[in-house]
Amino acid sequence: MKIIIGADHHGQELKEVIKDYLRELSLEVVDVTEDQQDFIDVTLAVAHQLQQDKESLGVVIDAYGVGSFMVATKIKGMIAAAVSDERSAYMTRGHNNAQMITMGAEIVGPGLAKNIVEAFVNGSYDGGRHQIRVDMLNKMC
Repeated sequence: MKIIIGADHHGQELKEVIKDYLRELSLEVVDVTEDQQDFIDVTLAVAHQLQQDKESLGVVIDAYGVGSFMVATKIKGMIAAAVSDERSAYMTRGHNNAQMITMGAEIVGPGLAKNIVEAFVNGSYDGGRHQIRVDMLNKMC
């Protein structure tokens, strides 16, 4: 599984911690961050990569996670969740088939961030009754 990751200037330090941790888990990590990018540009770059590879997952880090989340929800077919705990990260994969999570570096510390991304990448879509909502989400925008 490939993880596409990006961060604005607020999330750079936490992004590096997460990248190292994902590599420790033997996951392929692609960092799309460019210098001095705004969270909007970073989120769009991650989303573009995810649209090219539906099997990949995305992680975007900004100051609070909310800005990146708002950008992601404007993209047709992108299901994203702003998370700050492990359970939400895991469940958004299981029930919403989310392909991207956003986090805030001013909200989530390094230890919790590692747990969040691990829960997200280890989650899997449950399908079944949840597919009705996923189909509804995918038709939006």
